[in-house]
Amino acid sequence: VQLQASGGGLVQAGASLRLSCATSGRAFSSYRMGWFRQAPGKEREFVASINGNGFLRNYADSVKGRFTISRDNAKNTVYLQMNSLKPEDTAVYYCAARTGGLEYTNWGQGTLVTVSS
Repeated sequence: VQLQASGGGLVQAGASLRLSCATSGRAFSSYRMGWFRQAPGKEREFVASINGNGFLRNYADSVKGRFTISRDNAKNTVYLQMNSLKPEDTAVYYCAARTGGLEYTNWGQGTLVTVSS
């Protein structure tokens, strides 16, 4: 399973961005997908996750109400809509797939999001 994240960029505070993660693999609809981020000098942290049919979504408290995770199983793609961005959202964002078990086993290369104040 390969993942390709895209959609990052430089925006001002308050702006929006949508990240995409294109995924290979025939069983995409069975994968739980997640977004994580790593800010400079900090550990990687969980942002959001979505189950295979899209009905169950989880968010970090820091992004609830601002970010929305979604997926299109016909396109093997998961999205992260980010609204009302803040400078503290600046990080490299990674998508990941949980293909079996409880761990995220496949990771994309990351896309940089920079939010200026």
